[in-house]
Amino acid sequence: MTSISHPLLAVSPQNRAQQTVEMIASGAQIWILTDNDGCVMLTSEDEDGVPVWPDEALARLWATDDWADCQPMAISLDKWMSKWTPGLMQDALVIMVCPVPGEEGEVMAPEDFAAALQKA
Repeated sequence: MTSISHPLLAVSPQNRAQQTVEMIASGAQIWILTDNDGCVMLTSEDEDGVPVWPDEALARLWATDDWADCQPMAISLDKWMSKWTPGLMQDALVIMVCPVPGEEGEVMAPEDFAAALQKA
């Protein structure tokens, strides 16, 4: 299975999303995966979105198979709120909160994710 032990791997997607928001808010950074084309995108049912993680180790867990060439990248919370949230809303993309192997994670609208971060 996974080569790391992380407390978020053992909780439900809903709890993982809540804890991810809290960890991002307290650490003031969000982790994404990037490749030569930019930010990694995922498709869930009919929605396209950007997966986000609270730390580099969890982002790196996703960087396997088709995403093996991807690198984790940190984005400051300020930059996320000022640039990424409006851009994702404009492009009608969603946030996939802390996907882990075998699970896509909770899907949130960018404005809901931003509101949760501000509340945390």
